[in-house]
Amino acid sequence: MTRKQLFLNFKGGTGKTSLSSNYAYRLAEMGNRVLVIDLDSQGHATKCLGYEGEDFPRTLLEVLVKRVPLKDVIQQTASPNLHFVPSNLTMSTVDLALMPMSGREFKLKNALKDIEPQYDFIIFDAPPSFGLLNLNALMAADDLIVPVLADFLSFHGLKLLFETVQSLEEDLGHVLDNVFIVVNSYNATYKLAKEALAALKEHYPEYLLPQVIRQCTKFAQASSEGRPIFVADRYSKGALDIQGLIDEVLKRLEAAPQAAKVG
Repeated sequence: MTRKQLFLNFKGGTGKTSLSSNYAYRLAEMGNRVLVIDLDSQGHATKCLGYEGEDFPRTLLEVLVKRVPLKDVIQQTASPNLHFVPSNLTMSTVDLALMPMSGREFKLKNALKDIEPQYDFIIFDAPPSFGLLNLNALMAADDLIVPVLADFLSFHGLKLLFETVQSLEEDLGHVLDNVFIVVNSYNATYKLAKEALAALKEHYPEYLLPQVIRQCTKFAQASSEGRPIFVADRYSKGALDIQGLIDEVLKRLEAAPQAAKVG
């Protein structure tokens, strides 16, 4: 059973793309068949995997709008288990192109059907906004992973995101299997960070994962160079914390009756 996992936060600057791309890379390294779908027109997930979006003539735009089969857009990375759908600036027109279409909320979910059996995990990296593309991703996803920073500005983004998820349940009948909140770029030497983490534990105890991703210079540098942290330094804090995140997510999935046992 394929797990479709969406990394999304309406607040920007949370390090979501570095986290999602390294999470996907490590899952593939562990032997899982993984597909990363870059939904952001800036193509940051594509860059974090070591590629430039402008080098690819086709993106998800061709799939959702022009009905090109998804298999024709999927690209292979140097890792045999890791594939990706690239993104570039042409993706900025997707929301407008989807607007007049019937069944526009389900275009991505339907496009995935033919290729789903080939993968254990499909990871969506979404831009920090809400539009038809992110709505498609939410409707296609089983799990929502929300990277946040340990600051009090994160609470507003979380509140808006949970309200959106609730409206999806009420209006479109789509219920996510899991919502996971993960604190990224955490620095325990900051009093404000510790206070914000305590507040997250108080307000979102059932969603907040115990594993935090500690602030790590090597992690940030590797992402900027288009290299996974597991290639740059697999014994760094960033690599160890992402492994802990994966272990925690897999443990929770295995505990759920609908979860696939992979990893």
